[in-house]
Amino acid sequence: MEADQEMSSVEMKVVRQIEYYFGDHNLPKDKFLKEQLLLDDGWVPLETMLKFNRLKSITTESSVIVTALQKSKTGLVEISEDKTKIRRSPDKPLPDFNDEYKDAVKHKSVYMKGFPLETTLDEIQEWLSSKGTIENIQMRRNLQRQFKGSVFICFNTEESSKQFLERSDIKSFKDNELLVLSREDYHAKKAEERKQSKAENKAKAKQDKEQQQKEAEEKEMGLLLEEQSGCLLRFSGELEDVSREDFHVLFSGHGKIKWVDFTRGAKEGTLLFDGKAKEAFEKAKEANGGELKIKDNSVTWQVLEGDDEKEELKKIIEAQQESYSRSRGRGGRGRSGGRGRGGKRGRGGRDQGRAHYQGKKTKFDSDDEGVEEAPSTQKRERDDADGPAAKVAKTENGS
Repeated sequence: MEADQEMSSVEMKVVRQIEYYFGDHNLPKDKFLKEQLLLDDGWVPLETMLKFNRLKSITTESSVIVTALQKSKTGLVEISEDKTKIRRSPDKPLPDFNDEYKDAVKHKSVYMKGFPLETTLDEIQEWLSSKGTIENIQMRRNLQRQFKGSVFICFNTEESSKQFLERSDIKSFKDNELLVLSREDYHAKKAEERKQSKAENKAKAKQDKEQQQKEAEEKEMGLLLEEQSGCLLRFSGELEDVSREDFHVLFSGHGKIKWVDFTRGAKEGTLLFDGKAKEAFEKAKEANGGELKIKDNSVTWQVLEGDDEKEELKKIIEAQQESYSRSRGRGGRGRSGGRGRGGKRGRGGRDQGRAHYQGKKTKFDSDDEGVEEAPSTQKRERDDADGPAAKVAKTENGS
């Protein structure tokens, strides 16, 4: 509200504070003050008003309050004949707080952000005193009641708020750049931010889930590699007439082959044993006179170790899992044996016309079947920064 120019600085502050207490924004929420109004037809003793801390910090003299209110042109508060009591004028009843009223308040309110956190209400009031007719300033606070650096300012009319938004001298405060928006634009901005935040959280939850799944798969792969350690036997040589069946025959009775990684016509491949490859190789070698050939072909044998073993095991396990997934996709009637290389048959799969020695599908263990804050309720003590006790959250002249 704009007070008469004849008022002193103290009188302007008194009027502003008194008219805030009895104004539309505070009075409906101020339980203590509402109780006082019921005692004497709306009249409140000045003695009681001077117990409100903010008013008491401005003046402790009833005469100063009376003089200041006599100069006010708003007519909101009237003084008793004996000048000991004040009340809200019966000619200015409280509005109906319906949707229409709330919509009107929204359209005549402005949001500002960027004030230093140590800024006081008095400093903001002083800064705004010549910038429009203001009904209320709400200093936004966190749960610890600390100023957040932003305010809502309610003007007397929607036109006043629009004129304020067009001003060029509201872009900064004490060298701090300010964000200035209509309250409508502020709520639209917050809604968009919440939408974006929700999308980002959803994307992050998906990413976290994928990362967890990847880590689980890597852990499972590590366990499989550890379980199969020492079970690989690599071979190479002239193997044009050799099939996977021949390897099963060669090691029959010496070691159980779980997987044959070999394509007909290739010159090398790998055997995965259900047990230690070295033991199976030594037994088969001893049973064949100390030299292990296949179909009279000389073969170089090597038990894989270290990185070579891990890399080959990983390849075989992935092939086995891929084969298992394909078989499930066909209702569980997939070919046993695994993927192929360079032909229609898979590595470890059956050769054309030789159904007896199929590359057996290994069943590993892994094959088992994601606001604008609501005001907090606070107890206002009579001698606290906001005056008399009120069990309903309120703002002091906007605070």
